Amino acid sequence: MDLSTVMASPSYAKAADAYKKAVATAATVTTYTVLARGMARELVPDELRSAARWAVSAVRDRSMPPPKPRSFRTILIGRENRLFWDARAYLATLIDPTAMSRLCLTFRDDRQMLSMLPGDSVTDVFEGVEFTWTLIAAQSGPPCTLALSFDAEKTEVALHRYVPFIVMQTEGARRRERSLKIFMNELYSWKGINHQHPATFDTVAMDPALKQSIIADLDRFLKRRDYYRRIGKAWKRGYLLYGSPATGKSSVVAAIANYLRFNLYDLDLSRVSSNKGLQKLLTALPNKSILVIEDIDCCFSTAAPREGSASVSERIIVFTTNYKDRLDPALLRPGLMDMQICMGYCGWDAFKTLARNYFLVDGHELFPEMKELLSAVEVTPAEATEMLLRSEDVDVALQGFVEFLQDTKKQGRRRSKK
Repeated sequence: MDLSTVMASPSYAKAADAYKKAVATAATVTTYTVLARGMARELVPDELRSAARWAVSAVRDRSMPPPKPRSFRTILIGRENRLFWDARAYLATLIDPTAMSRLCLTFRDDRQMLSMLPGDSVTDVFEGVEFTWTLIAAQSGPPCTLALSFDAEKTEVALHRYVPFIVMQTEGARRRERSLKIFMNELYSWKGINHQHPATFDTVAMDPALKQSIIADLDRFLKRRDYYRRIGKAWKRGYLLYGSPATGKSSVVAAIANYLRFNLYDLDLSRVSSNKGLQKLLTALPNKSILVIEDIDCCFSTAAPREGSASVSERIIVFTTNYKDRLDPALLRPGLMDMQICMGYCGWDAFKTLARNYFLVDGHELFPEMKELLSAVEVTPAEATEMLLRSEDVDVALQGFVEFLQDTKKQGRRRSKK
């Protein structure tokens, strides 16, 4: 059927007529609406139109349910609670001296700290939630109480994320500020002295990828307290540092201590006469400690501390040896020596760290020759350090090191090809 036939049919004519009437009606309604609005603006005063709008708005507001009032919750923390002191240390970092009319300056742990006075408040925002801290004075006597207020709907955030965050922040600050000690065993007890070894992971001369893997492992260990508790294992981590003498094992131990801010406990097994004495020494180790056993290959395998020999948590155990192949395979098991770290000879990346430490240089005309020589000869970081210390003039020191490398190559101390 063609188009002309369809248009000539009675049904098409009827539909077309209905469509025309609908369009005409719509146009008429639109015209009347426009005219009515124009007449309203001309005839109805502005005051009457405003009153009408207000009335419509009032009716709409009354028909809507009233907003639900916010409910706040307050936690009181007394001075006898450790969280009181953690919170005060944390709040000291939030206080703006220029925004408060009153300030309290206190000293705690030989450290100057700003704190609030009774009646003062400080607001903190965590994960988009506002938390208000207020110091409340006691009605009788000097002790004060900290009040933590927040939206009651955010109780889960407050108890399980905000408070643990504060504790973690203050623990980290204390760890960074802690004065370190190194302890040696005498019979069945430990005797300590101040430990001020300057080595850090920024200054230790070693392969950068290996260095980062150690740091990542330490960070992972610190964060896994709940994990160790859940799986029923002692919260400790064991490391074996092995390699030729003078490759930097002691410096790495010091860098670990400075990074974690853990005290060192240097266990000399030659001074331990019995397993009972060993267990007594291990039991006396506190939390956040590093137990160091050097030259483990020279000791009896039975003298090594066994897994679970002490219930102290958050402990690092570091073993060192110059001869890994001499160790009893039972000592190399996970749980005692979890991460085995090979301390190799001084490579190019390690030497660049030394050059930066001693002379603050990242480039020199002798570097290409030195890079080639270091890839061919066996030189320990200690030997490289000794050569760099012979002169404070960077040109003289580096030239001397090049000559040392050339002599070493002539002596046949070549790197073995892997």
